[in-house]
Formats: sequence, C-alpha cells, structure tokens
Amino acid sequence: MPYIDLSHFFEDNMPGFKSKNEDGTYTQYTAKIRPFLTHEQSAPKFNNLCSFEITEMSFQTSIGTYIDAPYHRYADGKDISEISLDDLILPGVLIDVRNKTPNESIPTDVLPKGIELKGKAVLFNFGYDKYWGSEAYHSYPFLSEDVIDSLVERKVKLVGVDTINIDDCHDLKRPAHSKLLKNNILICENLRNLDALYGKDFTFYALPIKARKVAAMPVRAFAEAS
Repeated sequence: MPYIDLSHFFEDNMPGFKSKNEDGTYTQYTAKIRPFLTHEQSAPKFNNLCSFEITEMSFQTSIGTYIDAPYHRYADGKDISEISLDDLILPGVLIDVRNKTPNESIPTDVLPKGIELKGKAVLFNFGYDKYWGSEAYHSYPFLSEDVIDSLVERKVKLVGVDTINIDDCHDLKRPAHSKLLKNNILICENLRNLDALYGKDFTFYALPIKARKVAAMPVRAFAEAS
C-alpha cells in the first residue's frame, strides 16, 4: 500500500510561531540542529578505523508538524507519553476548505453529512502548506466555534490542519484548543501535502516520541492509502 508523507522537514532554523513580548518585540520559535560530536572529532577515538557523528538538537516542542496533547491546554491533562497508539493511528477523513481566505472563520457546512466521523482523524486541507516559511503563512483561515462544537459532538479523535494554528490567533480564549483538548481530542498542526489524499481511503499516522511531561511534540505524520 502507498504511504503519503504529510510532514514538513524538521531542520535547522526552521520557521515557527512568532510570540509577541510585552515590549513589542517577538520571540521566534525555531529549531537548532548541530553536531555534538563530528566525524572528524570521533575518528581518533577509533584509531581512524571508523567515525560517527552525534547530533544535538534544541527546539520548542510546538514546532514543525506536531501533535498537541491535552496537557498543552490543561495542567491535569494527558501528556504526550500518555497518548495511546490507538489515538495516533486512525481512519482519516479529508475536508476540502481550499477556497477559504485569510482570517476567515469556517462554518459547519464544510463538514460532510452522512459520513461517520466518530473515532476518526478529520483533516482540513486549506492548501496553506504552499505558504510554509513565508509571512503569508501567519494569516490563515480557521475553524469556527460551531465547527469545533460539531466535531466534539460527533466524537472525532483527532483534528488536523495544514496551517500554523487551528485557532484564530486573535481569539485569546483559543476555543479549538480549549474544547478539543478538554475532550481528549488531539490536534495536529502544520500538516502538508494533503492534496495527495483526495479520492483515497486512508489511515492517518502521527507518531511522536514517548516523552513524559511534554505538552506537544513534532511527529512524522503520514497516511496509508488503500
């Protein structure tokens, strides 16, 4: 069966959130990737018979294609390590919202009627992966509170978007994060390549490392088409 990669590259100085500080400046989320031990440094340890590189990384966990655990929003919620594999490997449904404009709130009529969403990963394709790394990526359409309420009511297990945030960044209540994570519905942001899923039945995978006391974590997201 074909596998479809839905993740952005995780790399040094990659793009991420810009968090505004009280003094009006911004803190840029990103990743730093560098050698901890280079091939040249390690070779003498093996009498130059072989060499190894050990890589060191530092990053905020809400970066790249990543999963939010309930702990991201709620101090007593499940952290990344407590998420079951059954919640990370799910039958998927793709929602086409590619005609939406920046800062537009998406109404409930985008949700399919007559299709069972319970227990599934519902992925919203805004087509915004094409703006990855550009300023345009920070002005995006988002799910309305009515859509969020409907997803909770229909008992989905995961909601994914190909934008930087599932919520309107101007809404400080963060209704999507608040309502979905309260109901243990996971969130996957910064997906890519969702166009490749049209016309396919698929299983969605989003697998983080099993990290304790961590609120979010980059994943290798992909789909298995059938």
